Amino acid sequence: MLVISSREFRQNQKKYFERADKGEHIIVQRGKDKAYALTPVSEDDMYFNAEMVDKIRQSILEVRRGEVQKVSTSKEISDLLGL
Repeated sequence: MLVISSREFRQNQKKYFERADKGEHIIVQRGKDKAYALTPVSEDDMYFNAEMVDKIRQSILEVRRGEVQKVSTSKEISDLLGL
């Protein structure tokens, strides 16, 4: 794992993006109490890809048709989750 300053990152972005693309863990330190991980994003990491949008649309239709199960107690939640 490599820890660099935000200034170093700004000055050499291409270099650090390429290293992250090769699988190296890069941490960009910003000030004393903030840090960020530089990680490539793949199609699987995208929250709203086409498959997820289809699932959301299907769920909305189910709600409109009343195909829902309401839970309000911890026991009902446990039962729903099979715990």
